[in-house]
Amino acid sequence: QVEDSVKPGGQGGVEHQEVSSESFIVSVLQEQASRLGVPTAILAAKNAVTNIERICQASASPSQVPLLSLDQRKRLSGLLQTVKDLLASNVFCRSLFCQEMWKMKDPPALEAVWHLHRDDIVGLGELLESNPDAPAVVEWLCRGLCGLCEQAEESSGDVELAGRVLSGKALNWALAERGQAADFAIVFLQNGFQQTSELGRRLEFKKVPYICRAVLQRMLTWVLDAVGKEKQEDVSTLQAMRFWLNVFNVSVYKSAVRPDSLQQFFRHTLTEVLTYNPLLKVSDAIHLQKEWSFTRTCSLLTTLYRKLFVAFRAKESICQLQQVLETHEVNWQHVLSCVSTLVVCQAEAEQLFKDLLSHLLIKAFENYDMENMITAFLIARQAALEGPAVFMPYSEWFKASFGNGGGHHGSSKKALVFLFEFLSELVPFEAAPYLKVHIMYPPFVPTKHRSILLEYITLAKTRLADLKVAIEDMGLYEDLSSTDESVQPQAQALRDVEKALQIFENTRKIPTSVIEASIFRRPYYTSWFLPALLRPRVLPKTPDVRMALIDSLKRADKIPSNLYSTYVQACRAMKEKMLQDESKVETSHSEEPVEQLKAELSELRLLIVDRAKYEDVPAQIAVISDRLASVLGHSSDENEAAPLNSPIQVDVSAPRLEPCHQSVVDLLLTSFCQNLIAASYFNPPDRQGPCLSLFVKMMCGHRNLLPALLGRLCQLIYHQGPSLNDAHILGLAAFVIHLSESRALIPEVEANLGTSQPVLKNVLSISEYWNCLLVCRTEESFAFCMRFCTAAASYLMCKFSSYPREDLCAVLPPSLVKKLQYIVPRLCLEARGILCEEAKTDLVWSSLSCPSLNYKRASLCLWKQACFQELLKEKAFRLSFREWLLLELEVYPEKDILSAWERQDFHYWAIYQWYLPAPSASGGCDGDLEKACGIIINTILDSSQRSDLGSCGQSKMSVNPDILCKLQEMVLELGCRRKLLSGCLDAQRHCLFEILQERLKDRKHGSALGEQLWRQQELLLQRRILVGLPASALILTCRKGKKTMLDCEDFFRFVNSELKNVCSRGYALSYDITAHFFRGLLNASLDCEDSAEGVNDVLTACQTKCPIMLFSAALWWPRLEPVLCSQWKRLFGAPLAEELERLREWQSSATSFLSSGVVFPLSGPPWILAAFLHCTLQQQSPCGRERSSLFSLQLLVSLLFFSLMDLISAKIAPQEGVDFQTSLEWSLEILQRLEERGASWPLLFHSAEKDPRKYRVLRSAASDRHVRLLPVAFYSLTPCFRQELLTREQTFLYVALDLYTQLLRLFVEGKDLPQSDQAGQSPDPAEHVISTARRFLLGAIPRCPAQSFGNIRPLLDACEELDPELGASLLRSSSPAAATELDEELALF
Repeated sequence: QVEDSVKPGGQGGVEHQEVSSESFIVSVLQEQASRLGVPTAILAAKNAVTNIERICQASASPSQVPLLSLDQRKRLSGLLQTVKDLLASNVFCRSLFCQEMWKMKDPPALEAVWHLHRDDIVGLGELLESNPDAPAVVEWLCRGLCGLCEQAEESSGDVELAGRVLSGKALNWALAERGQAADFAIVFLQNGFQQTSELGRRLEFKKVPYICRAVLQRMLTWVLDAVGKEKQEDVSTLQAMRFWLNVFNVSVYKSAVRPDSLQQFFRHTLTEVLTYNPLLKVSDAIHLQKEWSFTRTCSLLTTLYRKLFVAFRAKESICQLQQVLETHEVNWQHVLSCVSTLVVCQAEAEQLFKDLLSHLLIKAFENYDMENMITAFLIARQAALEGPAVFMPYSEWFKASFGNGGGHHGSSKKALVFLFEFLSELVPFEAAPYLKVHIMYPPFVPTKHRSILLEYITLAKTRLADLKVAIEDMGLYEDLSSTDESVQPQAQALRDVEKALQIFENTRKIPTSVIEASIFRRPYYTSWFLPALLRPRVLPKTPDVRMALIDSLKRADKIPSNLYSTYVQACRAMKEKMLQDESKVETSHSEEPVEQLKAELSELRLLIVDRAKYEDVPAQIAVISDRLASVLGHSSDENEAAPLNSPIQVDVSAPRLEPCHQSVVDLLLTSFCQNLIAASYFNPPDRQGPCLSLFVKMMCGHRNLLPALLGRLCQLIYHQGPSLNDAHILGLAAFVIHLSESRALIPEVEANLGTSQPVLKNVLSISEYWNCLLVCRTEESFAFCMRFCTAAASYLMCKFSSYPREDLCAVLPPSLVKKLQYIVPRLCLEARGILCEEAKTDLVWSSLSCPSLNYKRASLCLWKQACFQELLKEKAFRLSFREWLLLELEVYPEKDILSAWERQDFHYWAIYQWYLPAPSASGGCDGDLEKACGIIINTILDSSQRSDLGSCGQSKMSVNPDILCKLQEMVLELGCRRKLLSGCLDAQRHCLFEILQERLKDRKHGSALGEQLWRQQELLLQRRILVGLPASALILTCRKGKKTMLDCEDFFRFVNSELKNVCSRGYALSYDITAHFFRGLLNASLDCEDSAEGVNDVLTACQTKCPIMLFSAALWWPRLEPVLCSQWKRLFGAPLAEELERLREWQSSATSFLSSGVVFPLSGPPWILAAFLHCTLQQQSPCGRERSSLFSLQLLVSLLFFSLMDLISAKIAPQEGVDFQTSLEWSLEILQRLEERGASWPLLFHSAEKDPRKYRVLRSAASDRHVRLLPVAFYSLTPCFRQELLTREQTFLYVALDLYTQLLRLFVEGKDLPQSDQAGQSPDPAEHVISTARRFLLGAIPRCPAQSFGNIRPLLDACEELDPELGASLLRSSSPAAATELDEELALF
């Protein structure tokens, strides 16, 4: 009856009745006990145990399981309620109950014990302590716990209950209420890891601490045993072990366990893991550590590590690791996988490990301790395995540690020997990549100890040979940071060819590395590189980069003839067969790795949207990195075709991406954007954790992904930006910010901007690269740029709002802020004032996330924030006047988002209200108008020299009319100011020409040809600016006494030194600058008391100081005369100034003389008269040539000079329309007239001529290039050279030899000489002229009188050097023995 009374249910429908009241049960027990003669409490305890045993044995399972069935659980619940009633009546003996529990036939089910513990009937500790056989208890508990974990994984319904039994996951509320009762894990920890202060309070438990500690140890061993044989274990067993790892969730213990105890438990566990089964040798670790990276390590172990690290800061974890390494024998697999887990999951671990490595090296070299050395090397290599996104490559660490004399090994010879002994001991176990690092980046060794290094290198090369890896087969651009197996030479050679092609495409020169390999690494070059380059293919119709490189190497004799012939034949064979292999060139990638990557990216999205799972993100990103490496190709993230610091090449004008790479990049970018949008739906950026930062950093760690990534961003931002939707822009803007955050991992970008201009900076930092992509030229690009930059800045200010100002500025690309400074005031009138509001970053971010997006309003909102305005005060973010001008000059006025009037208003505000009065420290002009003019002129010229992608790579030659208009206003204002200061020293400076000439000073960049082209274009642009300014700006007015004078000295100096060198006619400037000067002269003369006198003085000065201006007037007079006469009449209404009238008379006389034979006046310098005659003759029919016999000698010589200038122009500037043959005939005719009169015309070519009254003025007016080409003109006249000339002109031989040496030097230097045209001219006219000159001299020298050799001695050395045969002829003829009479017949040819 007692049993039936106590049971919660029984036969006869008792289960449908309520349990008897407490007093009834007690009375029944008391009655029973008195009848049996035992205490009531003892009887109650025995009956309870009997019923528990009966309930536990009622299981349908053949063997006992830890969890009860529903029926068992219901019956047990009723029983325990009765026991609690008995306890309340003090009629239940706990101690006897515990003893009787262990006397059961089978130990109780684990869940039954848990219920007793949870309901505070008998605590787990009390129950364990009552068993005399502690080892048996440990065995029972471990068996039950393992079964609990397995049963939880078998049945989804049991998962929650099992979790509650083990770690109390669903009992948080109960723990808070009871305070004392706790789940098993807490009991194990509380008792197994007691602190000293707790020992006194738990003296009643003597066995429990041992049991709890032993259980935890046995369960940890259960897990670690499976780590080494993960592949052999079935999935359910691994899942059961993973369930046990919930014991290591810090959240389980909360306030139930003292922090010291928790730390002790986790520290003990970490030590046990690191020292578990230390059977592996160091040699095994060296060989196998590649297999112990984060993604390859057993997930049980990495999960355990990650849970343990939650209890410590990264520094504490590494200190514990260091302590274990110093005091225990360790399991190297566990240690190194711990290192990998730390660097992947702890952001600050990288620097901490660098510090640890330094510490280990210091200790190693202090005590010459091999253990510390090997530990350092293993840790450095293991951390480097996780990629540059989390730790520096091994090659970089090795160079930093040993690559300079300041390393630890440099302190003494003993230290050096120690290092190389250590490296030598590693050699038998080393993988090839590490040996390559040691060979290619060897430790620094003093010269006197080089033998030590050479001995090691010999040993390392022997090991490489054993591995069948020849150092000679290393690639030209192989990445030595690789920690994977060596790439096969064939694959590396293909990568080297691609890299060489990229370099050649940008420089048009054979890469230095290829040249060096052809000499110093001949086996690799001929066996691998050339076959990879000369792979047969169907050659394109238009030669491509590969064909050009092959051709260059062939011409440089770097390709053996037989190999080249084989290549050509193979290409022809492929063309004949027309094989369709091109479509198969792309490497077919298995879809499986891509699908795996997609799955892992989807998993990441689930983690990112749940803040509770942020701690799992680093591990998931490491898995994604591993999948990405598989997609890109085996070990592709470590064996790149270029060194880590080599620039990434991007063709901005037409970025090319491999289809497979583009799909991967698109997948990653899409994932990033989706993650950002999904995370922003739940939290603003500053509460999204480091997930996205880690994701982007991981991408940057894949070095071979970066070219495709940056190329794709170029496509999206530069080419497709205006067509992107809001979500794309938001995602890309945030992505750019995170790329900037990871800028240390991104090399410089070598941007091919569609031009080879030498002034262009093609190698850009990542920040400058964004500036290159974000252009503001049209209405669409303005809108896109505003949206993009606003999104980027807003995201950054919200995401990193807690950052110090210095760190925030480091992350934010200055180009984005400067674009906003340019665009926002341009498009928003409100931004042209200084308005600030309180910082409301969330407001901006919410406006960006709003479906009805208004970027103009969002941009203005951002602009007005005080924090953003504070950022603008930073030096790096200030938009200077020059930068503003560069941006404005890129705008296409016809496609501008502003109308012409709006643009004019904006320019007025920006220049006069903002930049002109602003201090130079903030990018302004300090109120200095002259400084502002200088900035505008320099910027216009720089902008015009820059590449313009919108114009297919052509440089802009037109000047922005709006900016030019503002420059004109400023120049006029400067002129007015100068008049007020007339007479002072400052007024005598012509700042305009100072600015222009300063740009041309000492500029030596790039090749000589590139410099020459730059200078020519620069002068053309400067001339265009001068023509665009008020004409009077070319001339200064100054006071001399009481008289106002016109000062053209600066202009004349600029013309003589620079402008004349861009005149294709050689002796005359272009019409635009000529007319501009004369109009300016007339305008400026208004300030003179006597305008005519002022004009006369300037034109008279031109005769000696700037004759080219008068020659230009002669050339353009038919067009110039009506303009000047009309202007003079408008300004003065009086007869022309005397000198202008004289010019008109000379033109009229020349025309009359050539048409009707009227006597030509000889009043005036003959070279000016000759200029008018020559120009008139060119413009009219040549019928007046027969009157050349009437000209004076000086006039004829001057005419010869002008005709020779035309002869040269016909060769080098055919666009001028001058006919070479006509000029040659006219030159020969003039020369004939001179010869008939015995004139001393060779002095015209004499560079040493000092007499200004003769021909020096003519040479001074010619362009430098025309003067350098006078030898070509001279030797074009050889048909007219007579025998009398040799005897009459003693200086003739000197002049002829001097010009010949000049001609040879021009040929040797390869510049200035005219090139053949496309009209059937000889292939190389330069060689024809040289051969003509040589034949003439060889025939003439023996026939020259002895007097002719008297002054040629200075030329002998040059002749002997450049033409030894001619030099020998000179020596023979100039000797006394050769001083014989000339033959009567002069046979020159």
